[in-house]
Amino acid sequence: MGEVYGYELVARALQNEGADTMFFIMGGPMLGAQDSCRQLGMKVIDVRHEQAAAMMANAYARVTGKAGVCSTASGPAATNLLTGLAHALTDAAPVVALGGASPIHHFHSESFQEVDQLSMMRPASKWAGQAISPKRMPEYINIAYRHAMNGRMGPSYLDLPGDVLYSRVDEDDVVWPEPAKTHHRSMGDAGQVAEAVNMLSRAERPLIVSGTGVIWADAAAEMQQFVDETGIPFFTTPQGRGVVPEDHPRCFLSARSLAFREADVILFLATRFNYVISHGQAPRFNTDAKTIQVNIDPTEIGRNRPVDVGIAGDAKAVLRQMLDLVQGKFEPKKETAWIAALREQDLKGQARLEPLMHSDEVPVHPLRLCKEVKDFLDRDAILVVDGQEILNYGRQSIPTYRPGHRLNSGSFGTMGVGVPFGVGAKVGQPDKQVMVLHGDGSFGMNAMEMDTAVRHNIPIVTVISLNGGWTADPEGDKVGRTLGYQRYEKMMDAFGGHGEYVEKPGDIRPALERAYASGKPAIVNVKTDFRARATTLRFTDYTT
Repeated sequence: MGEVYGYELVARALQNEGADTMFFIMGGPMLGAQDSCRQLGMKVIDVRHEQAAAMMANAYARVTGKAGVCSTASGPAATNLLTGLAHALTDAAPVVALGGASPIHHFHSESFQEVDQLSMMRPASKWAGQAISPKRMPEYINIAYRHAMNGRMGPSYLDLPGDVLYSRVDEDDVVWPEPAKTHHRSMGDAGQVAEAVNMLSRAERPLIVSGTGVIWADAAAEMQQFVDETGIPFFTTPQGRGVVPEDHPRCFLSARSLAFREADVILFLATRFNYVISHGQAPRFNTDAKTIQVNIDPTEIGRNRPVDVGIAGDAKAVLRQMLDLVQGKFEPKKETAWIAALREQDLKGQARLEPLMHSDEVPVHPLRLCKEVKDFLDRDAILVVDGQEILNYGRQSIPTYRPGHRLNSGSFGTMGVGVPFGVGAKVGQPDKQVMVLHGDGSFGMNAMEMDTAVRHNIPIVTVISLNGGWTADPEGDKVGRTLGYQRYEKMMDAFGGHGEYVEKPGDIRPALERAYASGKPAIVNVKTDFRARATTLRFTDYTT
């Protein structure tokens, strides 16, 4: 059949695995591979920083359920991926990252941009490997996909030395593996599943705490059915929101602290005992509560908190097993004292927010900004929130109704994800309304990706809470806190997008309407009160 370059096989192998989009920065030795992807019809989004390419791939994966793909040149270009990959690893998001590298035959000679990229990537990846033979390129890509998309998901990194990419091989010598996919959903141990259902049915104050594993398992429908058929109240981790619409009668967003502290049986479903939920420990959680944990990764079961019932399995498969056993054991519509207490606490929490959400004070209170955003968004909108004060305020006041439609700084606490996440989400779901709610500090970290959005006509709207600094307080004396009230919306004049500046609460909604009506990437820059402090527990304790 003739000869083919290694870089051509990279593109064909990605296409064989189902890739249709790549986020990248051009450069040697990856130019051939990147151009081959374009020639095969893949959407190629060139960005302004490699970190952002990995973040966009992360968000793309979250809203599509497919692995996101990013690529970059060698040396500093490849190492710039590190933060994005570490974020994906901690958040268990499937990203396939390709990094160009110096030629193998020049290794250890201090050649151009030579550095041990593979060793750097290993701690930040679920799997990291290096291509050493061009004819095996489809195999390498396949391995990367297998690791990224199976079990506990995460990023894979493939190092691509220049001489391997530009070597030619006979097409007849190339072996094409079957595309990577999950062939089997692992079920839980039947006895443990039965014990879990019985334990929940006997509880006076049962509770479900679910994580993003429900989304990756495509188990939102089963999760809602389980809540409907048991009547058990539920809470989610920040990026696991929307698996059950948050206007469900068993959702009590403002009663989280009471629920965690008083529950007597807790089902931790497809989430880890990490800092996001205070490791499941006191004082946040009732340590006397009976604990059930379901996780695809057996090594996570009982980590940081002992469990009474541990079920290793896929969330969708285990929920189906549990649903087979719930008939006649629950009274889902019963108004128990537990439900009444949670509802009362939830209403009290909402009442505390209401005055600030309707405040007409100037500067704008962040909660008033959040209310305007909440009222404007479509029910199936994708909302990205990035920052500190605005992250906490947004978490308290803006609900989510669709799985995978709420993205934020995640369990790695990575500021700067906002605009890249917005771009990646819009590319993955072009028909959805996408909004980024940003703090002004975190916005600056990847602000140039608004240029990427303009160049590729990706109409996201970025709303900035302009409080003048990191966690506000520009009049204070803490070092490095003050940023000033910058007119970030004027960037859009230079880029060719749409910009709005707002100082009064009543002007927020019209500005949002104009921004979306423009059909362009837009910034709505809202001056907010630097004195405002989110009345929540610290970020590491999730939120009240």
